[in-house]
Amino acid sequence: MGSSRRSVLKAIAAASALPVALSISRGALAAFPERPIRLVVPFAPGGNADITGRLIAEGLSQALGSPVVVENKAGAGGSIGAVEVARAAPDGYTLLVGSNGPLSVNPYVQAKLGYDPQKDFAPIGMASITPHALIVNAGVPARTVSDIVALSKKQQVTVGTSGVGSATHLTLARFNAATGANLVHVPYKGGGALLPDLVAGVIQGAMTEFSSALAFHRNGKARYIAVASPARSSQAPDVPTMIESGVKDFTAGSFIGILAPRGTPADVISRLEGALAKGLAVPKITERMRELGQDVASAEQRTASGFAAFIKQDYERAGEAAKLAGLKPE
Repeated sequence: MGSSRRSVLKAIAAASALPVALSISRGALAAFPERPIRLVVPFAPGGNADITGRLIAEGLSQALGSPVVVENKAGAGGSIGAVEVARAAPDGYTLLVGSNGPLSVNPYVQAKLGYDPQKDFAPIGMASITPHALIVNAGVPARTVSDIVALSKKQQVTVGTSGVGSATHLTLARFNAATGANLVHVPYKGGGALLPDLVAGVIQGAMTEFSSALAFHRNGKARYIAVASPARSSQAPDVPTMIESGVKDFTAGSFIGILAPRGTPADVISRLEGALAKGLAVPKITERMRELGQDVASAEQRTASGFAAFIKQDYERAGEAAKLAGLKPE
């Protein structure tokens, strides 16, 4: 048989096989998921990432018609859980609840990370963001950003964050640089740990997640100066934004989204992306997020491409803030 004839027969065979291959691919996608999905939360139970992760799991489970099981793998600021997902099979059955720590901050403070947040994951979509905000003890004679900046230049003003190298620490460093303030950083082991000292006046203020101290703002034991979100929160419309307060383009927050290991098939990512968007449209879930002081992600941020762009921007911003804070990987 001539070589030209063999080539023609091979081409015909390949063409006839193509519909079968496409059918198999579509069939595999239609069957996904065939077993429970693991959603790894790289932090301990009870925190913002855990609570939001469980809301995400509920929405995904409803949208996919299959169980989504939350597993907490805490340690090293989220890096232990992130490593586990990065090394998992790229089949869509092991996902990461990603946030600032493992995706944006840890690369600038941990020398031996064990994964590359920019290369080892396939973003699926963002769920929510909790704005950061500056709050002061009720006895502090400052009510605006201008007031607190001026006060910090006259006397020591101590401001707590959830720890050295935390997302709120980097936001504080950016705030000092953007305003010329001289707020003195006091690191704590977690955002919840600093609240009793804030109310007692041990520290004058805190840069924290907006939702964490909202009760103290409402009962008058502490007072929000400004929130680092694009718009005022419906939970406390009396609190101005940083931008309104004269800090140009200043936004910051703790975000939550989901990611898969790099190499996960595009059709599986697409299925999960659609399920996330559908889950976030459930009123019960979005209302609970808002009750927690979170802003539900925009339609663009809920997409794989939108979340990827957000992570890249936040990663670069974290690098700049780490330099301002004098942080180096250790």
